[in-house]
Amino acid sequence: MRPNPFVRGALIVLVVLILAFLMIPVLIVVPISFSDTRFMTFPPPALSLRWYASFFGNPEWLSAARVTLIASLSAACIATPVGVAAAYAIEHGEHPLIRPLKTVLMLPMIVPIIIVAVGVFFVYSKFGYVNTLGGLIIADSMLGLPYVLISVGADLRSFDHAQEMAARSLGMNRLRSFLTVTLPQIRSSVISGAVFVFIQALDETVVALFVSGGDNQTLTRRMFVTLRDEIDPTIAAISTMLTALTLALVLLVVVSRRSGQRQLQPARA
Repeated sequence: MRPNPFVRGALIVLVVLILAFLMIPVLIVVPISFSDTRFMTFPPPALSLRWYASFFGNPEWLSAARVTLIASLSAACIATPVGVAAAYAIEHGEHPLIRPLKTVLMLPMIVPIIIVAVGVFFVYSKFGYVNTLGGLIIADSMLGLPYVLISVGADLRSFDHAQEMAARSLGMNRLRSFLTVTLPQIRSSVISGAVFVFIQALDETVVALFVSGGDNQTLTRRMFVTLRDEIDPTIAAISTMLTALTLALVLLVVVSRRSGQRQLQPARA
């Protein structure tokens, strides 16, 4: 049964309106970041790189950016192998606690972020982990783990496990067969999960407001505090750079998944 042309047209219009609503803030912030005025004005009366120079010339902004990049990269390096191992165990495990374990690992995505932030702060305050880089990395790793579970789990469910069983029947142990046979074929989902962990840690604000500060203040936390105290166009420049970095990483995910699909087609044929 063919869809009603009127319904289809209405859905297209609705999707376009939603995308426009989501893109309007970006289309406003980017020109403001190139403004020459002291205050945020749109459209900008004159173009300048003044606020980008202000960011790169400010040691406090650069320190916050360094902390953010270290925490994001570390979270991706921790959450990715843990998430891959957990997804593999959930897919192959038969223990009755496997399914409840998946629910527990997905809780950071299910529970409201403010509740997670309060809980993390309460635990960190007991152990002296507030305002530490290690505490921030652990929190970001926990928040990013569900992205790896979802991404890798989807590929593992569609993967032909008979290939791995064949490798094990030829003498390989489980770890070697996974690294040799399975991992290369789910590589794109692993990369996707790692990228989304990095993006999540890069943009995380609520938890950072609770557990980061001092010398270990993240970029998003400093942006929030600066915006609360004064309206500084430097924030627009930082937002533009974060948006560009996020889009580049998303494109990397798309290219990686398409490359993985092309490599799998000959094998499946």
